[in-house]
Amino acid sequence: MRIAALLAACAMLAASAAYGTDGDILKTKGCVNCHAPDAKKAGPSLKDLTAKHKDNKAAVDDIAAKMKAGKGHPKVSGSDADIKAAIAASIGQ
Repeated sequence: MRIAALLAACAMLAASAAYGTDGDILKTKGCVNCHAPDAKKAGPSLKDLTAKHKDNKAAVDDIAAKMKAGKGHPKVSGSDADIKAAIAASIGQ
C-alpha cells in the first residue's frame, strides 16, 4: 500500500514538473500573450491547437517553419530548438 502511494506521488510530481517546464517555455516565448489554455484570445486556445494537431506527427516542424517565415502567425525569432519546444508544449506533443 505504501509503495503504491509513493509511486502515485512520484508520478504526480513528474507530471507537474513537466507541465511547469512547458508552461515556462510558453511564458518566456510570449505564447500565452495570445494563446490561453482553454479560451480564445488573439489566437486559438492551446486546447483547440492540441485537438487540431493531435494526429499530425509533422505538425511541430510545419508550424515552426510557418512561424519563422511569418505565414499565418506573427514572425518569431529564436533557435529552432526553442521554437519547436514551445510548439510541442502548446500542442501537447
